[in-house]
Order: sequence, then structure tokens, then C-alpha cells
Amino acid sequence: MVFKRRDRRNWLRAIWEAIYPKGGWARAFHYVKHRVRRLPDSPERIARGIFAGVFTSFTPFFGLHFVVALILGRIINGNLFASVIATFFGNPLTFVLIAYSSLKTGYWLTGMNADADRVRHGLGEMFYGAGRDLWFNFKALFTHKAPEWAGLFEFYNDVFYPYLIGSLIPGIFTGLICYYLSVPVIRAYQKRRNKGVLKARLARLKEKAVEKSAKKAAEKS
Repeated sequence: MVFKRRDRRNWLRAIWEAIYPKGGWARAFHYVKHRVRRLPDSPERIARGIFAGVFTSFTPFFGLHFVVALILGRIINGNLFASVIATFFGNPLTFVLIAYSSLKTGYWLTGMNADADRVRHGLGEMFYGAGRDLWFNFKALFTHKAPEWAGLFEFYNDVFYPYLIGSLIPGIFTGLICYYLSVPVIRAYQKRRNKGVLKARLARLKEKAVEKSAKKAAEKS
């Protein structure tokens, strides 16, 4: 097949490269930055897309960040490709800080500060309980067993809901910082690139003029 990988990856290598990209996170960051700056769109629309992606990375919709970023980018008329790329703001290097700030803010906004220590110590159990209920309820669709919701309700009330509410403030704040930093950087890059393109076009026109004049001189002689 034309698009088949030459080096087949096993599942362990695929997981590892998802956590630590080939070439390191610094190289991945520069690649993403380069792709965003070269997008053929206005700086404002690209920056709005970046805002959508960065904001989405703070939300607890894990596995759906691309979809959420696309929807939000569409709503605020941002560049959709930039919104998808910017979701990589949420990565293994930043996830702990993002989760901590979202949960901490969520507990404060919902008045659950007193329960924060209890939730933190039982977080692994809650994830396990929610996953167990999801799997059990999926199997219950094909049997006569009644679904179980206790683990899911506990996870929603103590983790998902405060995470969702708490993600709004740090998500908007960080997204706005990225927006206002991106606009002048992208504009300067586009101006420099357009200037280079214009110079290249003028150089080609000059070469054609020289060739044309040389041809006419040769015909006269």
C-alpha cells in the first residue's frame, strides 16, 4: 500500500509516542507553531481558533477535544484547523497543571472546598468506579441485568461537574492570553512572508525582462 508505514508500530510504541512524540515535545511544539503561522487566513481568525483549542484543552471532555474545539471555533468564527492544532496545549507536560487549576477552581466555585481532600485521595477509586459502571452498563444492554449508576453519579458530582465549571475561568484566561500573543506574532510572520513572496516575484519579472531584452538585441544583430 502507498500510505502504509514502513516501520510497523506495536501498541506499546504507539502509546509511548502519544505521550512522548518522536523527536521530543520541543520539536513537536516548533512543528505546531510553524504550521499555525503558515495558515492562509487572517491573524484574527487564526488567533480565535487558537483560543478555541486552548480553552477546550481545559475542559473534561477527554477524547472529544477535537470535536469540541471545532464546534467552538465554528461558533466564534475562528480558523478550524488552528482550533484543532491548539488542543495540543493540553499534553502530558501540562495536564497536571490544567487538571489541578480546573478542579481547584471548580471546588471553590461550587463550595466543595471541604470535600477537596476527600476527592483527591479517592480520585483513582472514582475513575475506576465510573469505568466499571460504564462497562457493566454496556454489557447490561445485551442481558437482563439492571444498570448500575452509583459510580458514575459519584464521579459526575465529585469530579466531572466541578472540573467542567472550574475549567471556564482558567480556560478563558489562558485562551485570551494565547489570542492576544498570537495576533501580532502571526501578523508579523505573514508580513515578512508576503514581503519575501513579493521580492521573489519581482526578481522573476526582472529576469524575464532581461531575457526579453537580450532576445530582442540578438534578433536585431
